[in-house]
Amino acid sequence: MILNDLRAATNTGDRNLRRTCAATASLLALVAGTPALAQTAPAAAQPAPAAPAQQQAPVAAPAETGVVNRILVQGNQRIDQTTVLSYLPIQPGDTIDPVVLDVAIRTLDRTQLFADVQIGLQPNGDLVVRIVENPIINQVVFEGNGAISEDKLRKEVTISPRGIYTRARIQEDVGKIIELYRLSGRISATVTPKLVQLEQNRVDVVFEIDEGPETGVQSITFLGNSAFSDGELREVMVTKQSRWWRLFTKNDNYDPGRLDYDREQLRKFYTNRGYYDFRITSAVAELKPDDSAFAMTLTLDEGDRYNFGEINVVTQNDRLNADFLKMLLPIRAGDLYESDKIESSVDALTFAAGSAGYAFVDINPTYRPNPETDTVDVTFNVSEGQRVYVDRINVVGNTRTIDPVIRRELMVTEGDAFNRTLLERSRNNLRALGFFKDVKIDETRGSAPDRSIVNVSVEEQPTGELSVGAGFSSVDSFVINLGISERNFRGRGQNVVARVEWGSLRQQIDFRFTEPRFLGRDIGAGFDLFHSRYNFQRASSFDYRSTGAGVRLGFPLNGYSRLQMRYFIKDDEIIVPFGYCGVTGAGSSALCEQVGSSLNSSVGYTLLVDRRNDPVRPTRGWTGSLRQDFAGVGGDVNYVKTELDTTFYYGITPRWIVSVSGSTGYVSGWSGDSVRINDRFFKGGNSFRGFANAGMGPRDLATNDSLGGNFYAVGSVELTVPNGLPEQYGIKTSLFADVGTLGVLDNRYTLGSNGLQDTTIVDDLALRASAGLSVHWKSPMGPIRFDFSQILSEAEYDRTETFRFSTSTQF
Repeated sequence: MILNDLRAATNTGDRNLRRTCAATASLLALVAGTPALAQTAPAAAQPAPAAPAQQQAPVAAPAETGVVNRILVQGNQRIDQTTVLSYLPIQPGDTIDPVVLDVAIRTLDRTQLFADVQIGLQPNGDLVVRIVENPIINQVVFEGNGAISEDKLRKEVTISPRGIYTRARIQEDVGKIIELYRLSGRISATVTPKLVQLEQNRVDVVFEIDEGPETGVQSITFLGNSAFSDGELREVMVTKQSRWWRLFTKNDNYDPGRLDYDREQLRKFYTNRGYYDFRITSAVAELKPDDSAFAMTLTLDEGDRYNFGEINVVTQNDRLNADFLKMLLPIRAGDLYESDKIESSVDALTFAAGSAGYAFVDINPTYRPNPETDTVDVTFNVSEGQRVYVDRINVVGNTRTIDPVIRRELMVTEGDAFNRTLLERSRNNLRALGFFKDVKIDETRGSAPDRSIVNVSVEEQPTGELSVGAGFSSVDSFVINLGISERNFRGRGQNVVARVEWGSLRQQIDFRFTEPRFLGRDIGAGFDLFHSRYNFQRASSFDYRSTGAGVRLGFPLNGYSRLQMRYFIKDDEIIVPFGYCGVTGAGSSALCEQVGSSLNSSVGYTLLVDRRNDPVRPTRGWTGSLRQDFAGVGGDVNYVKTELDTTFYYGITPRWIVSVSGSTGYVSGWSGDSVRINDRFFKGGNSFRGFANAGMGPRDLATNDSLGGNFYAVGSVELTVPNGLPEQYGIKTSLFADVGTLGVLDNRYTLGSNGLQDTTIVDDLALRASAGLSVHWKSPMGPIRFDFSQILSEAEYDRTETFRFSTSTQF
């Protein structure tokens, strides 16, 4: 009874009760005539070192129970005695027994400062604490590693020089290194830790690594599949069979963790195609005798194909109408069962509840399969608390961009009602800036149940660009240009372009400045100064020089459209080689009469509409723009130019995305003026793949000069396709097809002096078409693009190219 009370007193820390029980136990021991002796067992098998103690206690048989007179620490070398005593849960005057001593030993052992701890009470009341300190790590060495760098290994281990050595930490680090090798495809790697004893209780820790061979995947076999072939199922899996052409991927190595992910991918694949009760009954990986590869076998139970049955929404909140929420669901009774539609439905309901101000909604779908009819009834149970308001907005991750630039793009402020729709649009606004690689907006509970904290986390990316463009064709040979720009000047969101470009086709100097928040309002204002000279000698036997300035102003009309207005004044000059238009020259009459300078004063506007679901990687939605310029506000040139562009996006899967774009434009003179050649449209190069710059459209056959056109219409279809390379390499491929036409010159350039058609000028609006492959690579030095084209339709006088290359470097 007394012993139990003593244990209770020891555990609860009741010092008076502990002393009372200890005294009673000692008295009973004397009456019984049995000595109360106890000796604590060492915490570890390693013997204590023969180091000099600070205070040497007399050697005597230790007692198990008694009152502590004083505490002596022996064996400590670098750890001060007061530090040891601060951890010890015993003080002079305490009464101890084996239970108390065991607690003290465990307490000191948990500090990880000691390799061994022994505590004994001497007959004279001295409590002797003998310790063996853990050694200090001098250095950590890795031997035998070749597949994984030493820097990567050091990031994994927890021990480091000048740290304290413990056996538990070493074993933990061994496990981390083996796991790292396992993830890199070396399943048979082994790690042996060794210690090199040094003076002053220091050690070198050496990890001897036997990496073993790379463990590939020899085969992936499926059993029980009838709806889909083995090849189709292998495409779903991240793990791939080892083949010689997979040089840039590690997914052809066996990884049990990746296999678990593949099981989930297969489940999603089947359940998204109606197989509600699909199961993987077994997944076996057998290692070859030489440890070089695994043979994987997955046994499937496909089950029957199901459709959606009855769909219901149940909510206890009167402000969230169940019938209205049901209309938002992308599911209808009779549709093929798809598990992704369940997730999309949960997102739609969560979004709708968040738009109504309910931030922390809980939506729980329940299922009721009907095997007789092969249908699944789904009920979405919506649970929500009270209306929530924004308590605080935190912005983190911006090291360069100042807070106001980020906060002004947010469509909610502190104190507003929580609205998930506005938060999503705020995220798209931030991503559309182009300043950040990633933007995350999440919410946590605030200072009260009806308050929410919005956390905006951004990851900045380079916003300056040093651009280099190059092209190659049988006609143009090789051209290059260079430019510099900064989209986030001084972290204030200002766009500054100071560019000097020099090449065989273009020389340009310009300076542009844009303030996106002019006068603190959502108005973008800017100005432009430029001087440029374009060499069209190879395409059209003339040079074009332009010097001028302009001002711009833009503002939003609503959440997805914007109006931009501008005014430009510039001096344009058309220059031809000496003698080209002389009496004996053979120059084009359509070009010669336009030689000289003209002053162009124009006003214009651009209406932009953006209804994409994502401004960076859209998979749904469309964008469009309408641009018009009116020249003739003073100056020598009178024309009206109109252009219309639109692009639609549709994601078949996250990696298969179709984009369909179309553009058209028309320019016409007024007040009796015709359209000058420098104000016409030219197509080719990047604007129409497969054709050289100004390589298509009306042409003077006598001089082979491209004349441009007053009208164009171009359509393009592009399919982004997976290329088998990991996404982190940043290489994307797409198949494209371009089709279009260019033409419609003014009559004064196509008719001769006799009023008849000039047979040397062709302007037939011929249809052009091309198809090919585009490769986009986000390389370490910047984005690179390759275009490989095949001409499908052309006019015999067009100029074509089969390859184009361009690149830019960011800073």
